Amino acid sequence: MIQDTLGQPLTLPNGQVVPNRLLKSAMSETLGRPDCTVPASMATLYGRWADGGIGLSVTGNVMVDRNAVGEPGNGVLEDDRDLPELRRWASAAKRRGGLVYVQVNHPDRQVPKFLNDGSVAPSAVPFKPTLRGAFATPRALTEPQIHDIIQRFGAAARVCEQAGFDGVQIHGAHGYLVSQFLSPHTNKRSDRWGGDETNRRRFVLEVYRAMRAATSSGFGVAIKLNSADFQRGGISEEESTRTIQALADEGIDFLEVSGGTYEAYFLRFAERIRADVDAVLCVTGGFRSGSAMAAALETGAVDLVGLARTVAIDPDLPRKLLTRGDVRQDVPRRTIDLGPIHLGGLEITWYEGQLHRLAEGRPTVPDEGGLVSALATIWRVGLNGLRSRRAR
Repeated sequence: MIQDTLGQPLTLPNGQVVPNRLLKSAMSETLGRPDCTVPASMATLYGRWADGGIGLSVTGNVMVDRNAVGEPGNGVLEDDRDLPELRRWASAAKRRGGLVYVQVNHPDRQVPKFLNDGSVAPSAVPFKPTLRGAFATPRALTEPQIHDIIQRFGAAARVCEQAGFDGVQIHGAHGYLVSQFLSPHTNKRSDRWGGDETNRRRFVLEVYRAMRAATSSGFGVAIKLNSADFQRGGISEEESTRTIQALADEGIDFLEVSGGTYEAYFLRFAERIRADVDAVLCVTGGFRSGSAMAAALETGAVDLVGLARTVAIDPDLPRKLLTRGDVRQDVPRRTIDLGPIHLGGLEITWYEGQLHRLAEGRPTVPDEGGLVSALATIWRVGLNGLRSRRAR
């Protein structure tokens, strides 16, 4: 039965047990206060997903440097100043027996000018002309700066363990710092951090090792990689597989592959990884029905099914899948095109609005119109909130 397949527990390499095969993938909550501290509403939001039956929650991306945030409302983990709020957040997310991992990130060159025009990156590679109005050309990182960022990832992991979270997930997708070090298109360095693929993957491995060194053996460290980045970035599938193998050899607890809405591509990609790499794999993107999720698991290509927008609309979807099996949840598209004005960021902000409702203890509104959502976002963060942004 579908519910039996989805309800099987899974033991991770670190010994932690995920009670079912459903993972809530990272979505940027944009709930952080102006000073980047953690609000009490995070506990309300993640408690709601816990009550909905999710097996493992991965939080939206939390930054390691308050001088480098990717968007308004990002949280930052530099030290233990938010430990009481973090503990409430972790406790709420785990109150029904599920696990919770914090996604840890550095936006590098993907810092909008209105937040900080002093962005950094592996190399000083400018954006394409259509984006240069929003994003400045970054400065190339120095060797000391690289080491500082690596240690920041480690410090964030240490605080997450102190707060009671089960693990951390390195954000290695969607064009952020880790993925930029991996890509030959954004990493033009000629030192030990760039050049051949071994040097380009040095940064992610050092981030992983810093997180492991800062935490206990039972604490989880995972990573999210984007299959579409490997296509657009000019990285061959063979090279991406070798990067995944290197992380598996280091003991990564699970690998999440995401990048869009065409689940068949991700499954084929996962099958190719599975043929060469022994690792716990999660695929996120495009899953709408219990039958499709169960089929993906039954092929053996994946171990966990990632859900994002479906649980932003219906936080009870996991429980419905685990009890009724072949449940389907479609996701609406929300855009506004007013001739010369196209609100390109509306798709993401509409879902963020649903998360804000859940965080306030209110139900979602799946039929909410795009214009209503746009006006609510402008009221909350201004017109900059509607800028085009990458998925989280």
